[in-house]
Amino acid sequence: MDGFGVGADGFVLDGRPVRLLSGALHYFRVHEEQWGHRLAMLRALGLNCVETYVPWNLHEPGPGEYRDVEALGRFLDAVREAGLWAIVRPGPYICAEWENGGLPHWLTGVVGVRARTRDEEFLGHVGRWFRRLLREVVPRQHGGPGGGPVIMVQVENEYGSYGSDQVYLARLADLLRAAGVRVPLFTSDGPEDHMLSGGSLPGVLATVNFGSGARAAFAKLREHRPRGPLMCMEFWCGWFDHWGAEHVVRDADGAAAALAEILECGASVNLYMAHGGTNFAGWAGANRGGALHDGALEPDVTSYDYDAPIDEYGRPTAKFRAFREVIARYAPGPLPEPPAPLPVLGAPVAGALVDWAPLEAVLDRLGGPEAEHAVPPTFEELDVDRGLVRYALTVPGPRGPHPLSVRGLRDRAVVYVDGERAGVLTEDEPVLAGPVAGHARVELWVESLGRVNYGPRAGEPKGIAEGILHERQYLHGVRARGLRLDAFDVASAVREIPGGGRGRGRPGLYRGSLSVRGAGDAALELPGFTRGFVWVNGFNLGRYWSVGPQRSLYVPGPVLREGGNEVWVLELEGGGERVTLR
Repeated sequence: MDGFGVGADGFVLDGRPVRLLSGALHYFRVHEEQWGHRLAMLRALGLNCVETYVPWNLHEPGPGEYRDVEALGRFLDAVREAGLWAIVRPGPYICAEWENGGLPHWLTGVVGVRARTRDEEFLGHVGRWFRRLLREVVPRQHGGPGGGPVIMVQVENEYGSYGSDQVYLARLADLLRAAGVRVPLFTSDGPEDHMLSGGSLPGVLATVNFGSGARAAFAKLREHRPRGPLMCMEFWCGWFDHWGAEHVVRDADGAAAALAEILECGASVNLYMAHGGTNFAGWAGANRGGALHDGALEPDVTSYDYDAPIDEYGRPTAKFRAFREVIARYAPGPLPEPPAPLPVLGAPVAGALVDWAPLEAVLDRLGGPEAEHAVPPTFEELDVDRGLVRYALTVPGPRGPHPLSVRGLRDRAVVYVDGERAGVLTEDEPVLAGPVAGHARVELWVESLGRVNYGPRAGEPKGIAEGILHERQYLHGVRARGLRLDAFDVASAVREIPGGGRGRGRPGLYRGSLSVRGAGDAALELPGFTRGFVWVNGFNLGRYWSVGPQRSLYVPGPVLREGGNEVWVLELEGGGERVTLR
């Protein structure tokens, strides 16, 4: 019988037993022109399947406003051309170290803690989204008329780490089936009792996620599911980085031994990540520290290299070679050779960004409308997903100097008093170093460092969630204006921002051009700059930050062109003027 199915002890593909050797590769973290190369690298690693999440917030920036949902369909077509199967994980929540775990800001800003529950308002939006999204999946299911690559679809994601609403999970499964999904559904959770009992669903395949200890993890799964295929849906073969923390690596030989243990158990596996890619355009999420994921904010870096077998630039690593050796033991024949490397930049090039415009000029040209509010509105209330908000207010007077503080600040505010920079406030340090006397004009440029993507504080608002205090008195009459990053997508509008001389290290928009010979993959370095975002030829490379550990930004070869290349740097605190491609 044609099709993919779940047997008593394993998977069945077109009537024959099959072991899934899958690798996570997110289409939205890889330049589309490089999909084919990355998929060929998965084949060379010995994999027969690719897994991808689908970020709802990327594709529906406003209710009913869809943006290139067809990208998923194009990716699945590329998967089929590469000779791979596909596992699709549509959420609605995906985690993935992605902004807000993939949930739209406009939705979590309204439903709050009712997200990821049976709440009818939340499920109404999910149903509408699924009906649109699954038009890209349903015709591409294996066993269907189109003979597509999709063999499994996930229900939610690691729900047992968050909640226990079985009615919600069942409703999601019903929505998927009603939209035409006929391939097997599955859930994935950590190998712990509360996670498996909270996140699995009767009649739906349960899988587990872990980085080591396969035998113990599968034994725990068997306590909950005595029969059925064993699969590690996320074998964490590397890890991600946070701004201001150490770079995380995992020993290749140790990771290969953990992979071998999974396969020795007769199980299927999905390498998370096989190729991580990049959090372009400021879509990186954030975590909360502490055992209960309720502590200090830990924003994720732009690179999603993940110390994966295939690095951010698409190159094989020592882990690739070690994994290939393990997987080859289970292959029916010789593994394909890796594809030819993609072109790299012919020669380094550096230059000064000679045009500069202050932040005020950028906000005037690209920002949303300004209005006065009794209390500071959140980013969600201003419809800002990624970017910053300028809050302006007056400290009335006459009055003596008192501390100025912000309650509910998320995440970082550069403060100006009467036009002069007065300091930087954070969630952990919300009180301005020096007191402020009235009458004074205060501006706070507040930046989101990424919405929380995991744990009980996922979906929390950004901006100023409570208020601004002068001593113990709340200050009211706050003017607010947002600047969304996607406002920079219109290149002509960016070029029309009035500029002038060099910024000499001040905050603002720096613009210039670099002449390239031999376009190809490159790294962009910003010596002296502090924190902000970079665009090359209108393509948003993501956030940079001098605190590290990331020191350069990946530039996909297709973004560059021979000759002149436009570079824009939105610097939010102040720094250098020169950039380098190498």
